[in-house]
Amino acid sequence: MGADHVVATYHVETSLPLEQAAEVLAGEQSTGTFVRVERESDSVRAQFAAQVESLDELPLTGASPLPGTVGDTDERRRARLKIRFPLSNFGPSLPNLMAAVAGNLFEIKELAAIKLIDIDLPDAFADRYPGPQFGVAGTRRLMSRPEGAMLGTIVKPSIGLTPDELAELVGDLAEGGIDFIKDDELQGNGPHAPLAERIKAVMPVLNRHAERTGVKPMYAFNITDDIDQLERNHDLVLEAGGTCIMVCVANIGLAGLDYIRRRSQLPIHGHRAGFGAISRSEQVGIAFRAWQKLARMSGVDHLHTNGISNKFYESDAQVLAAISAVQEPLLSTTPAIPVLSSGQWGGLAHATYEAVGSTDLLVLAGGGIHGHPDGVRGGVDSMRQAWASAAAGETVEDALRSSGALRRAVERFGPARV
Repeated sequence: MGADHVVATYHVETSLPLEQAAEVLAGEQSTGTFVRVERESDSVRAQFAAQVESLDELPLTGASPLPGTVGDTDERRRARLKIRFPLSNFGPSLPNLMAAVAGNLFEIKELAAIKLIDIDLPDAFADRYPGPQFGVAGTRRLMSRPEGAMLGTIVKPSIGLTPDELAELVGDLAEGGIDFIKDDELQGNGPHAPLAERIKAVMPVLNRHAERTGVKPMYAFNITDDIDQLERNHDLVLEAGGTCIMVCVANIGLAGLDYIRRRSQLPIHGHRAGFGAISRSEQVGIAFRAWQKLARMSGVDHLHTNGISNKFYESDAQVLAAISAVQEPLLSTTPAIPVLSSGQWGGLAHATYEAVGSTDLLVLAGGGIHGHPDGVRGGVDSMRQAWASAAAGETVEDALRSSGALRRAVERFGPARV
């Protein structure tokens, strides 16, 4: 990656000749307008115009063109397009970068599809943005889980528990051996169970557990709010002895995430709520591979990827690609942790480990723990024993023979994934 450029990769469809469509996109997102103007000199274009780096034709997806697209749909073609943007156009600023690589281009009527697939950033961004503060090593240290998969759960029901009921549930989970507990993305700072009251109820339970056992499960309090409230919310968690905060990345934005990262003394658990709105369509939006780089650069220590056999729209192949993307090095930043969630339980451990080959994962099971027939202790045991078996190179059948908790989980949730 050149020190003075950002390279953005897109999938596009168009009825124009592909080379012409690529030039339209590059011009619109840098110096251009629909007609060359007086001060758009050759020297200005040479220094500031985005350049087409490569163009490779792809098969059409068969999806309908975007609304307002012009041209003969029978003439449509599709391509993987790389555009090189001069860093001097926006500087190492993520909000201003986004205006270039993901701004008006989604509205260009000549494009029947336009999706940002990947983005390569120069070192100048790592000089400005600190990235994850704790990452894998810091998270493991705080939760006292030096090896093996990090296992967690989501508070269920998502909304409705009083702070006292929440404290009781957290006590059960701590006694059950859980590593990590998180607020749901739906539970922010509502009047039924305000953030301050949840902190006041939960942290004495965890602090007492830590005093007795030497281990404090990590609780990610959802501090998502208006930007001017983020630091205050963080400080409430920190002052009570908490060890993690959670934000919905899309809801506070990259600038909001960077704001709290620069002030935070705790790991930041990044939830992807709302991400599907910009990614689910093949025809428009931002793919996870590009988005996760922006979130990590802005400071998340943990980032949701979904897990295999999940209840949402992504295929296993897409999920595994997302996990791999979060594990890839990003400039000089600290490694972040992929967070596997949605429909996860102990019966998926062997298939997941075989595909990923790592236990540097935070695996969250909601119903997979809360719904275990023997309660949360059985749910945690089934997860822990399954993941230990998988990491030891054993088969699912080995785990089922040795783990009664996993056998009981299979009775409730169905066959384990082989």
